[in-house]
Amino acid sequence: MRIPAPGIALLALLISAGCQRRAEPDAAPDSPVLRISQRNEPDELDPALASLPDDFFIIRALSEGLVSPAMHGGDPVPAAAEHWEVSADGRVWRFHLRPGAQWSNGEPVAAADFVASYRRALAPATAGPRADLFFAVANAQAYASGRLSDFSQVGFRAAAPDELVVTLERPVARFLDYAATGPWIPVNAGTVAEFGREWTQPGRYVGNGPFVLAEWRPNQRIVVRKNPRYHGAAQVRLGEIQFLRFDDENAEEHAYRANEVDVTMALPTSKLELYARERPAELHQAPLAETRYLAFNTRRPPLNDVRVRRALALAIDRRRLALDVVRGGRRPADRLVPPEMRPAGEPALPSGFAGGLSGPAAYDKARQLLAAAGFPAGSHFPRLELAGWSNNPVLDAIQEMWKKNLGIEVAIVNRDARAHLAVARAGGYDIAFLPLIPQVPDPLPLLGGFATGAPDNYPQWSDPRFDALVAAARTAAPGRAGPLLRAAEERLLDQCPATPLYYNAQNWAMRTAVHGWQQDGFWNRSYLGLSLDAATPP
Repeated sequence: MRIPAPGIALLALLISAGCQRRAEPDAAPDSPVLRISQRNEPDELDPALASLPDDFFIIRALSEGLVSPAMHGGDPVPAAAEHWEVSADGRVWRFHLRPGAQWSNGEPVAAADFVASYRRALAPATAGPRADLFFAVANAQAYASGRLSDFSQVGFRAAAPDELVVTLERPVARFLDYAATGPWIPVNAGTVAEFGREWTQPGRYVGNGPFVLAEWRPNQRIVVRKNPRYHGAAQVRLGEIQFLRFDDENAEEHAYRANEVDVTMALPTSKLELYARERPAELHQAPLAETRYLAFNTRRPPLNDVRVRRALALAIDRRRLALDVVRGGRRPADRLVPPEMRPAGEPALPSGFAGGLSGPAAYDKARQLLAAAGFPAGSHFPRLELAGWSNNPVLDAIQEMWKKNLGIEVAIVNRDARAHLAVARAGGYDIAFLPLIPQVPDPLPLLGGFATGAPDNYPQWSDPRFDALVAAARTAAPGRAGPLLRAAEERLLDQCPATPLYYNAQNWAMRTAVHGWQQDGFWNRSYLGLSLDAATPP
């Protein structure tokens, strides 16, 4: 769903006088062309409005924020900012922009551009889906909610053309991880003012990243070409990247075998053993800090009864789901916060998932709970819908488990991925299969997404005790939030508005001619240093 942009009056405040030059991509690449599978058509290439990793795969090719995620772990790395300092109390950050950095239209990249971009991203009229990633900044949440109208009181200030000062509400241990997220990527305010919602089209998109948008054929392909004005142009070794649209993993795998794509997004589970045996150098696997889970719509009977939710959660064999159904390095999940985001050596939650029950003992307990809720042996249980996207074997397996272990029937509903998420966000479902993809390696925003009224609260759940724990964690001193978040997660698992299934992994095929591929466990990519042997046909 497209969200209306702010009015011209607001945009006029963001720009300075003068003509705006267009971004002009090279007419044709003079170095290799890389073809990458793109599974979901981007709904947005506007950093303030984009929400899915698929959108940011392309946005990060076109633009960059102050810092960028480190692809192999560690703290974020310099991007538009060359270096920075932080005050002794941890609240004030001074970012020094790279000297001579330019937008793709030749204009200098200035601190005022970041201030204007963040004002736009936080404006209530923009309704940015990830505005919460700015809320560590002083008064950012108040401005986004409309409680504060004077943006000069928000903690962003251009101290000089090349110096941006960011003042936080309180010290945040992982602030740079927030600054490295997609919504912190700036836009060229003059371009947005000139073209409005159409500024993201080829020939109009002005970015500060390694590539320029050259072509966008909806549901076919998006083409980006090397930006000669990028400050790190020497690290850009591709002339062009083509993001080719595919409906599913079977279609992209067929295209890969036909030499029509160089890097797939995924591989069908049924083909993993074949690739491991016949093309081992082309098969790649990486764990993700992503939890696949079921959300129960707590406003719909009988899912408003915690006993029913617990019964449904207990009747699922997570080990079988992870190791036999989806496979490919997926791991059974007993918590919503993935292992990659927990402190090293952290002990298990005191009760563990479902009180530590599993297998037959868990199924017996599930039947007892269902009977106590008024549905002995599944009798008179309504036929609920289990919703997901594409043709997902996970849904089939869960449907069979609930029938076998509880005696209940559910109907499977499949939609396009974006339509599925839109329906889930609107509460138009019974039970939804969903991805929990952290934006930062911090469990606070992940768990905070289940707080009352949060945009990511798909179960539409409200629990004062949980809310209080999350609120206390938000204001806790650095190093003090951990126990509060553990208690919040335990409460979430106990009340079961959502239940974890497995921790995801990515399995993909990539030609041996591709070198320097970089990605992390949070669905971020970097295209710097990426190259392709010239022998690979374009």
